[in-house]
Amino acid sequence: MREQVTQAQRWVVKIGSALLTADGRGLDRNAMAVWVRQLVALRQAGIDLVLVSSGAVAAGMSRLGWLERPSAINELQAAAAVGQMSLVKAWESSFAEHNERTAQILLTHDDLSDRKRYLNARNTLTTLLGLGVVPVINENDTVATDEIRFGDNDTLAALVANLVEADLLVILTDRDGMYDADPRNNPQAQVIVQARAEDPSLDNAAGGSAGALGRGGMQTKLRAARLAARSGANTIIVGGSIERVIDRLKEGEALGTLLTADQCRETARKQWLAGHLQTRGTLTLDAGAVKALLDGHKSLLPVGVVAAEGKFRRGEMVLCTDEQGREIARGLVNYSIEETRKIMRHSSEELSLILGHAAAEEELIHRDNLLVM
Repeated sequence: MREQVTQAQRWVVKIGSALLTADGRGLDRNAMAVWVRQLVALRQAGIDLVLVSSGAVAAGMSRLGWLERPSAINELQAAAAVGQMSLVKAWESSFAEHNERTAQILLTHDDLSDRKRYLNARNTLTTLLGLGVVPVINENDTVATDEIRFGDNDTLAALVANLVEADLLVILTDRDGMYDADPRNNPQAQVIVQARAEDPSLDNAAGGSAGALGRGGMQTKLRAARLAARSGANTIIVGGSIERVIDRLKEGEALGTLLTADQCRETARKQWLAGHLQTRGTLTLDAGAVKALLDGHKSLLPVGVVAAEGKFRRGEMVLCTDEQGREIARGLVNYSIEETRKIMRHSSEELSLILGHAAAEEELIHRDNLLVM
């Protein structure tokens, strides 16, 4: 199974607060530089990379002189606002030393639960990856409330892995991996080298609370691995302070705990598209569009649509049928029913003129969001 790690082409790497801030002593720029050198090596090997970075609240606490993490939401938001400035600047300057470009993305739970905003976030991230930019993602603690916060960046990292269809989620933590017992109480505890993410026996092994700086413990990391597994991604929980940890993972060394998905990413994605969302409308396709979908694994363009029925918004699921009413595919549509009726039968070059504003995408449904029946 470690061979799957060496073959993964899209990684999401999450680094926790305790590692980034040397347990609260401020941003550890030397450690950041070490990780960045290894992350750049991934990029140079042709791997798409998304970095999920904790540390904003912890960095803000350090700059404000606070020794304990506050519980009041307004104080957490203030600490995040102060710390985010330092955090992003540190990542940007460290990557820039290797001529790598970065982009800051701040997310809340609403960004991924709302279908329209989910597609917007997905399109932005995939565009950045296509441009060779490294997105640096954090929860938007400065505006998050108890109702919309992810609660921990492990969960955020798993949702991002789903969002960008990553092959691998790597969670760098202050432990060497997940143990079969609590190593603080049992000196005989051993690191679990590999297991299925859904293995119920892992629940007992994931005990233990988070440190003073973070919100998640090993339980949240296990939950994140299970979330990632549902979209077909494997997860590695591993010590971020291990020498050349990312390099050695890429080489296939059995560091940390590998938690495997039960199915491949493509199968997981198809199952999700097939059964997760209720369909909101129907697009009728001409023969050329049907052939492009069935034979060419192409995206659906507006020019190939002859009719649109239903009541759907951007990001909702629609059926695609031929002119005889047979279902050909289903997928997440990039335009509302009103916009679709305006642009159908027109070429992609005409979309902006017809809509009166810049077109969000040239495809009506992108091939990555299409399930051909």
